[in-house]
Amino acid sequence: METHPPAPFVSQTEDLILAWREGDLTARDKLIVRLLPELKQIAAARLRRQHNSSLSTHELINEAVTRLLKAENMQLADRAHFVALSSRLMRNVLIDHVRAANAGRRKGERVELNTRIEGEVQFDLHELDSALIRLEAIEPAFAEIVEMRYFGGMSIGDIAHVMRCSEPTVKRRWQVARAWLADALANPVTGA
Repeated sequence: METHPPAPFVSQTEDLILAWREGDLTARDKLIVRLLPELKQIAAARLRRQHNSSLSTHELINEAVTRLLKAENMQLADRAHFVALSSRLMRNVLIDHVRAANAGRRKGERVELNTRIEGEVQFDLHELDSALIRLEAIEPAFAEIVEMRYFGGMSIGDIAHVMRCSEPTVKRRWQVARAWLADALANPVTGA
């Protein structure tokens, strides 16, 4: 069963986000510290799915937060948006790390994608990224749900909040996206 943070936590977090948007760097730092436990859970989950990674949880969080802080004209809406953006940045960090580690080598890094369609299968991270890019070109909302759910570990409720749609809509899109990805990964585009 998915849990949501208590209302006072959410309210105080959103106050910090508002203060950061208004230029308060102390609020930004407090926000990052406040959400660090969630970031640790996301990073640990991502690294568990990636074997033979030399990145630590701390390094993955640090790189994602560094990229977040470097982003210009970023307008965070709320806690769920922060978590979604952080999870996307962690995905990008992992992909960049694997690319750098595999530069000049043909060996790909395998990650587990829990599609619940054909059991737990390991897929090449490059193939997964390629499939997500294709899914994003076809249906951006589906790719966004995959990023938030798979890479961010976000709840259906949080994703519905970020996307401003109902939970049943997110569940249906999640099921379709998983099925599409399972097919795309089972039948990769050659030369992609």
